[in-house]
Parts: sequence; C-alpha cells; structure tokens
Amino acid sequence: MSAVVRVLDAPARPPRFVLKRGTCVVGSAEGADILVSEPTVSRAHVELALVPEGVSVRDLGSRNGTFYLGQRIEKMVLSLGGRVRVGAATVAVEADNDALVGLEASGASSYRGLVGTSQPMRRLYAMLERLEGSLATVLVQGESGVGKELVARALHEGSRVAAGPFIPLNCGALPRETLTSELFGHKRGAFTGATDARRGAFESADGGTLFLDEIGELPLEVQPTLLRALELGEIRPLGDDHAKRVRVRLVAATNRDLEAEVAAGRFRQDLFFRLAVVRLKVPPLRERPEDIEALAACFAERLGLSALPPAVLEALKGRAWAGNAREVFNAVQSYAALGFLPEATRAAAGSLDDHLRALVDPRALRRPERCARRALHQGLPREPHGHGRR
Repeated sequence: MSAVVRVLDAPARPPRFVLKRGTCVVGSAEGADILVSEPTVSRAHVELALVPEGVSVRDLGSRNGTFYLGQRIEKMVLSLGGRVRVGAATVAVEADNDALVGLEASGASSYRGLVGTSQPMRRLYAMLERLEGSLATVLVQGESGVGKELVARALHEGSRVAAGPFIPLNCGALPRETLTSELFGHKRGAFTGATDARRGAFESADGGTLFLDEIGELPLEVQPTLLRALELGEIRPLGDDHAKRVRVRLVAATNRDLEAEVAAGRFRQDLFFRLAVVRLKVPPLRERPEDIEALAACFAERLGLSALPPAVLEALKGRAWAGNAREVFNAVQSYAALGFLPEATRAAAGSLDDHLRALVDPRALRRPERCARRALHQGLPREPHGHGRR
C-alpha cells in the first residue's frame, strides 16, 4: 500500500508526493524530494520510507527538530493517517486511496471466506489483494448483514500479523458503563464489582488485529481515549497508574454515515480521520443479485446440506433480501431445520429465531448441523409451493 506525503501549511514542491519504495527526503534545499519553502526547515530535514506499519520517519540532524504529538523524535514509525511537525511545517502521511479506486476487478470467485462472482465483489477482492501485507487502519462500511466482519477477518488473514489473534468487539452491544473496561481492561478494585483484574480487547489483540464493529455507536466520552490509544500505541487499564504498550492493527466497521455523524457532533472528526485511513465499501446484495445462489450454496454446505433443490434456489433468488447475506443464511438455516422455506424471513436474527422456536426444539437451533440432518433423515414436512404452515 503506497503512501501520499503532503505538506499542509507551507509552500512545497511537489504538493503531493507518492511514496512507493525507497526513501523520500523533505528539506529546503534543491535536490530534496519534497522542497519546502519554510525558513525553519533544514536543507535535508527528515527522511521518510514506506514500511508495513506505515512510514518510517528519521530526522536527519535538523536544527529545529521533528515532532510528533509535541514530542521531539529522532526516529519513529508513523501510521498512515498521521502527521509530524517538520520545523514549523506540518507533514501529513496518508494512504494512497486513489490507487485503490482505479483497480481492475479481480479474477477470483472468492477471497478468504468471502463469496461472490459479481463485479462489485471482485472489485472488493482486488482492493483486499492490494492491501495484503499492509497494517493500515481500515474502515469497513456497509449495510447490516453484508459481511463486514468477514471482510475484517480477510484483512487480518492477509496481513503480516495473521499469526496473531483476531479480537472482535461490538461497540453497540455493550453497556456504556463497561465499554471502557472492555476496550482497555481494568485492575482489581478499579470499580465496584471489579473483583479480578481483566485484560481488555486492545491487550488481547496485541500482535494481531482488533476489530471494532459498530464503531458509530461508540459513546463520545470514550472516543478521546480510543484516539489516544491509536496515536500513541499504548493503553491505560482502569485503575492502573502505568500505561502499557500494545501493537495492534485496527479494523473498524459501521453501517452509519460517519461523516454525517461528525457533522451532527456525535462523532469526533479527528477520530474519524484516524479510522478512515483506508475505506472499503461492502456492496449490498441488491447490487449483486447474481451472488445469491453462491451464497446459499455456501451456507447450505456449512449447515451440512449436500445441495439445495433447484426450486429452493429459484425461490431464494426471487427475494429482495433487505437483510443481505445474513438474511439469506437465516433462510437457509430455516430450510435446514424445517425442510421448507418459510413464507417470509426477517433480517433480524431475533425475529427469525422467535418464528423457529414455535416450530422446533430450540436446543436444535444451537446445533444447525444436527438440525439439518434431522430435517433430511426424519422427513420434516415440506410445503408444496415453498410456503410455511399457517
């Protein structure tokens, strides 16, 4: 993943430098790769080089120094999306997102657990292939049920930290009062009920990937702490006087328009920029109806079914699937349990589960493979036209 280097508050030539390989020198003398017209910038001030974690920044013995978050540095690795002060000038290092936009669609029919041969999906595969090896922070956007966590897992498996842990955390499914502890951990006695020390998601993901789902639900009061953890690479568990260093690749996901959330004051702009270093959009199923059959076949295999009858496949392809791939899975799971497709399915798992509990043993639902075999071998009733019982 190449990087774009820009000088924000001083005249520079060129105004935009794409860093792909080798090094880039920022300075005020002719011969510098980025020539900055600013008296506080030394002739050869700082050297930049692309590395998997972002960009290596090395001060070249400048007179006025190179600074990150107010601290003078000699050498550091700057994550894509970060900024350093070079004398009185600000140098921003960003992901080269333009290189992702113009990619040709991949020739693959699947990618690390993602299924679909449509053009939108093959373009997504091409972006994921380009990101392999990178540790850039990624924001995965898409409607509920499109498979954002699968994309996050694919990013992890294709990264240089694939051997490390993959830790998912749903920011919208946790009480506000426990979210900070879930993210950063706590010491024993840090609050009422903290009878034991606990590692948070950041520490658990050290050396791997932390996936923060529904990041748009993160309370405003927690956002500055998350931003600090991303910028400094360190966390402070609740009740602890000492910070801990962590090396975590972050992938976040949302079905919200975070830019609109920023405009409404519900999401910090600086955190948004830090999360959206690279943005990936997962297309909804209505934009790729040709993928329905492949998804259904994949889900059927996962549930222990050898194949779906042609009539069932045609019925599945004829539905709108507002709940996207998750709703297709629910329908196939229902077929595996009942032997026929219900007349209507619901995107929300809870609604479908309530419907199924009225018809089958709820313990079977926790073991879909066993339920599928029972449906096939015990001959559960099948409706002639694919309709559920009234």
